[in-house]
Parts: sequence; structure tokens; C-alpha cells
Amino acid sequence: MTTTPATDLTQQFTAVVEAASAVSSDVADFQASDDAALVSLSRLAARAKQLVDAHLALVAGEIAARSTREMGHSGLAQREGFRTAEELVKTTTGSSGKEATTAVRVGRLVREAATSGQVDPRSGERFEAREPWLACVAAAVASGELSVGAADAIRTGLGVPTDNVSAVALADAASALCALAPTLDLDRLRGRAREFRDDLDEAGIADRERERFEKRSLRMFSLSNGMGRLVWDLDPESYATVLELNNRATSPKRGVRFVSGENQQIAERILNDPRTIGQLASDTFLGLLQAGANADSTSLLGTGAASIRVLVTKKTLATLGAAGAVGDWGSTGVSTGHGRIEATGAPLTAAALQRLACDGATTEVTLDSFGRPLDVGREHRTFTPKQRIALAIRDGACMFGDCDKEPSMTEAHHIVPWGEGGRTDLVNGILLCKFHHLLVHDNGWEIYRVGTDYYLVPPPDVDPERRPRPMPSKSAAMRDVRRELEAVDR
Repeated sequence: MTTTPATDLTQQFTAVVEAASAVSSDVADFQASDDAALVSLSRLAARAKQLVDAHLALVAGEIAARSTREMGHSGLAQREGFRTAEELVKTTTGSSGKEATTAVRVGRLVREAATSGQVDPRSGERFEAREPWLACVAAAVASGELSVGAADAIRTGLGVPTDNVSAVALADAASALCALAPTLDLDRLRGRAREFRDDLDEAGIADRERERFEKRSLRMFSLSNGMGRLVWDLDPESYATVLELNNRATSPKRGVRFVSGENQQIAERILNDPRTIGQLASDTFLGLLQAGANADSTSLLGTGAASIRVLVTKKTLATLGAAGAVGDWGSTGVSTGHGRIEATGAPLTAAALQRLACDGATTEVTLDSFGRPLDVGREHRTFTPKQRIALAIRDGACMFGDCDKEPSMTEAHHIVPWGEGGRTDLVNGILLCKFHHLLVHDNGWEIYRVGTDYYLVPPPDVDPERRPRPMPSKSAAMRDVRRELEAVDR
């Protein structure tokens, strides 16, 4: 493997950026192109992206190699304040989590294939690729012949060796798929890879069934507009169950109405429901979850149906009590103001606040003239539940960098340690998720306060100049409170 000095790589990448910047971005130039030229430009742009993505994967693979779990907080990504290599890549490239994960996964594959058989100078151990049957895929990515997406599609579709399928057979299939890749889009390539696996492993239905069952997962993501998204990967049997429930909830609106008796009345009600098919499915499954939690909470911490915490100022709460009923979204009722969902910071209208207040309890948190929750002293080493609520209102999430762990996933950190006389006061507390809490304690990061502002100071190995980084509140509710206080001062 040829070694290129880091300065040369930087110069080469800089030249690529300059060359790409020199390409016209004037819409008129593209409008002036004929149809044949546009098709050709599409292919050339795709080729350029393929080459850039391959180099990004190489960078991501090396970052991953220097950020392994075994390295703990001494890993590259962890020293920079990230839990994983994927988070570092996502942040530095501005890509999505999926894109960063794919880049790291393929980059690791390419790196392992290139170093397989070499001896680690630090440990003396010989490097071994974890997926040697994909060596041709790794080589094709490194040479720019195969896109990162295509490599991941082949890897995912073929799977791993089993008693029924040898690594040699998978290597042959991978080579054939690399040859097919230039003629197929990613979806078709992924399908062909699965077909190759099925042809090789007809006797392995039970293995694949078990593998799919092990891959089941439910992941939740917060969206920038305050909404949330679930990504639910289901094994075939579970998917069939959910599909059946979804069909029962929405099929009349999709044209399936061959029912009679009581079911016919239900079908007519669903058909006449003003909600869209997607909205109806969402509301139905949420209702099923809430009913299930209320009926049986043996799989949950706590008991009863799910509850949410909403942050609202006393002034707004008072207007709700005096206003009476408020109409639907967009109405001009007499209630004013809004609240915030603590977990996400998303705003809620006065109408929604009234609806939630009907059966919700309230906890009052008193703020000083600067909008800071009041302190309670040094009597207790740990922060009380009410203080935790106040910290959640003030901070809104883990306060370290771009971390977005919600308050329920954080711990209260003493800025001046308790053992050094630090008080369990809110001004001396700050919310950090467990990972960043450990990072601050173990890796030389420091936090200090100036008035109502907090700053994070990196250790010398991350920033030799140790330049403070502002730690602004991530709480949308606190921004509402401060605007309200500023309006009073004016």
C-alpha cells in the first residue's frame, strides 16, 4: 500500500474542491444544454460524486479505526466529544445519520481489505479482514469503479457465510455483482444481491428467518420542525401482523369495502373519516399503544398510560383558566400564549394546552429576574426531582456541543465538584448525557460559568489553545420565558 503524506492529501483534496468550484452553477448554462448534453452531464456528475464518496469513505474508515470502542475516551471521535465515528463524520460532513453510517461501514471494509495480512506495529498482531469475501467489492470502491451505495447494497444483500454457504461462494457472487453494478440502480442491485443469496442458500430459509428476526428494531428520531419519526424494522411475521392491523384501520379508504353487517357500518365510518390514510393509520396505532400501556405496563418502567411533560409560563397558564374553551388549530380564541413539550421543545397552541391541562398535574418552578430557576443550597449532594425539572427547563438537553439527548436521558453535573465545596444549586448544575458526563470527568474537559452563561473548555490534546466554547441553552421554553421577561422590562 502506497503511503501519501497528509500534506499531499490535503493539497489534492483542495485541488478537487477548487476544480469543482470552477464548474458553472449558472442555471442559464444548463438551460442552454440540449437533451443529449444533459444526459451526459448527469452521468458525469454521478461519476464525480462516486469518486468523492469513495474518498469520503476512506476518510471515514480511518476515523473509525482510530475511534474503536476498546479505545474508550482516548479514541479520535471520543476525544473530539463524539460517542462514535459515525457521529463525528455526520457532524463534520453535514450528512444524515444513514449516510455517515454507510460511509463508515464501507470505509472500514476498504481499509480492512487493504491492510489484511499486515502486522500491526503497535501490538504485533496480524490484521485480518472481518469480511474477506468482499475483497473485490472493497477494491472496486477504492479504485472508483463501484459506488459506496452499491458496495453497501452488495454487502447487505449477500449477507455472511453460514453452514450452507461458504465464503468462497459469496466471493464469487460478489464478483459477479460488481460486474453487474454499472447496469443497475441501487434498488435493483440490492434485489439482485438478495436473489444471489437465495439461489446459493435455498436450504437456509430457517437461517435467514432467524437473521431477519434478530434485526428487528424500533428507532426514534427528532425532526427539525418539532415532529418525530419512527423507523420500525419488522421481521416478516411481525410485519404481517402490523400490516393486518393497518389494513383493518385504513382499507375502506383504499377501496376495500366488501364487508357486511356490523363491519359494513364500521367501514362506512372509516370511509367518511376526514383524516387521510396516513393520519388515520398514525392515530390508530397511537391509540393501540396508549390502550396497551394502560392495560398492561409489565414491560415498562412506571405504570399507567404514557404521559408527556409540557412547559408553560404561569402567565399563559392563567389565561387558559380564564378563557374557557378554545377552538381547533388556527382559531382565534381568547386564550393567548403557548407552551413547549419538554422532550423536544416543540410549541403547543393554547388549545392543546387546555386539552392537556384537563387531566394533568402542575409543578411550579420559580424563576429569578434573569429567568434562572432559584437555588436551594448545599443540603443535598444530589439534585432533587424538582431541581431536575428546573434544569430541564433551563438547559433543554445535554449541553455538550451539538448533543441532542433529551433531559430524561441526562445527568446533573456539578460544575464545581461537591467534594470541593460546590453547592447543589442550579447555577452550579448543568445537564450532560452519561457519555459526555464521563468525558468531562475523565478527559480533561472543563465547564465554567460567567453570570448566566456557561462555557466548555476542551483539553489541550483537542485544542492546544483551550479556547472556550459557548454552551447556550437548548430549551425553546426558556427562550420563551426570557422574551416574556424582556417584554416586561420594556
